[in-house]
Amino acid sequence: MKAKNVLIAPSILSADFARLSDEVKRIERAGADWLHVDVMDGHFVPNLTIGPVVVKWLKKYATAPLDVHLMIDNPDKYIPAFAKAGSSFLTVHWEACTHPKKTIDLIKKCGCKAGMTIRPKTPVQKIAPYLKYLDLALVMTVEPGFGGQSFMPDMLPKLQWLRQRISQGKLSCRLEVDGGINLDTVLPAVQAGADVLVAGNAVFGEPNAGRALKKLRQRAMS
Repeated sequence: MKAKNVLIAPSILSADFARLSDEVKRIERAGADWLHVDVMDGHFVPNLTIGPVVVKWLKKYATAPLDVHLMIDNPDKYIPAFAKAGSSFLTVHWEACTHPKKTIDLIKKCGCKAGMTIRPKTPVQKIAPYLKYLDLALVMTVEPGFGGQSFMPDMLPKLQWLRQRISQGKLSCRLEVDGGINLDTVLPAVQAGADVLVAGNAVFGEPNAGRALKKLRQRAMS
């Protein structure tokens, strides 16, 4: 994989929600490729964040693709609303899908690109049958539900395994990593095969977001 193909998707979970439109503009000026949006329902994960209304307002101010991660139960019920709100990518958890292929089809029918992910304890092989249908496969390197957690290096073999399957099948599916991505962890994640990096505090938590993004890119290419 060529380093120039690595994209960075700052997570708005680490943004100042009282100044969300300004934060979106700040991070886009800094050079963000995508905006990662963490949706939590208080059931599938213990935390509670945002719904389609916030995504709709993000879309009003954002020009970068909205990479929406649905950490929710019964995702099929809410996919149309999140799609209508302006999501570019909708990523669901394999564990939350009764019929994963039908959920993928629904996402695409609603006009979005489809992603799938798993909890750290779930075997990565569970999403293997769906790679050929996916636009995005996401490996969680923290437990879903909270920002600011430490990177779990024992998840790197999942990235390696998926990269091998994607390459062998010559699939167009991108491979995303989410959780604890910073200057210390970005290179191992890219070396393991990730080509989309979700970063929260490592970007939004820095006064100079442009400098932070530049450093992440440089480390990814080193």
